Amino acid sequence: MEPTHRHVHSRVSVSAVSSWRQSFDDDLAMWDRLGVRHVGLSLRKCEEVGLDVAAERIRSAGLRVSNVVECGWCELDNLDTWPRYQDRLLAAIDAMRGLGAPVLVLTTGPAGQLEWEAAAGALGRVLNPVRLAAAEAGVRIAIENTSPMRLDLSFATTLRDTVDLAEHRGFDVCLELNSCWAERAFVVTVLRARPWLAHVQVSDARVGSLSTPDRLVPGDGDIPLARRLGEILSTGYAGAFEIEMVGPRVEAEGYEPAIRRAIAHVSDLLPD
Repeated sequence: MEPTHRHVHSRVSVSAVSSWRQSFDDDLAMWDRLGVRHVGLSLRKCEEVGLDVAAERIRSAGLRVSNVVECGWCELDNLDTWPRYQDRLLAAIDAMRGLGAPVLVLTTGPAGQLEWEAAAGALGRVLNPVRLAAAEAGVRIAIENTSPMRLDLSFATTLRDTVDLAEHRGFDVCLELNSCWAERAFVVTVLRARPWLAHVQVSDARVGSLSTPDRLVPGDGDIPLARRLGEILSTGYAGAFEIEMVGPRVEAEGYEPAIRRAIAHVSDLLPD
């Protein structure tokens, strides 16, 4: 077996999304082999084994949790879908409290028939009880910017729109670099995001790809990662840089070798 990289930077976290089809227990075993101690959890995978069981196994493994993600969404223009979603997030926050997990990462969900501003208002109403519980638990709720190709996931399809939600609706921001690295005035937007920037997701992208998701191992694509990470660091951002890769190229290479290479590349880009 290829040896694990000599150094996993303390600010590098590995998301369970990077091993999309792998089970919770397989993730634990792989993280141990790779020497990964800082992880992002998939709510979906935790629910498959039970939230209490998952939390106990994470504690027993001595893992530090950067965030919980893959939380699904509700239909913002259909009030009947709201209670189940709220209950799911409240259960997640309860589990996060016991793990000291600092950030719950969400997509907005689709706007449906609502215009953007109306969808933002609906999102605020959906998440109001969740935000109260999160504040009591010391958990930040961060909205992730997504690709415009994924309107089924979100109406916040630029980093600028996501910062608007933070400024006017009281959310925090998860900067998903794969979906915003080429945005106009990137540095200006990141500086605007500074007070609310809670989490950063890192992968690479290949210009010309017409499929989604198609995230690459950092260093394999066209994102100027050294420059972009440096710009994020220059704002004073102090959180995790999480490896979150998903797509056919990661599946073809295999999770463990792809994650090993990603850890090495991102660790080398961050200052000691």
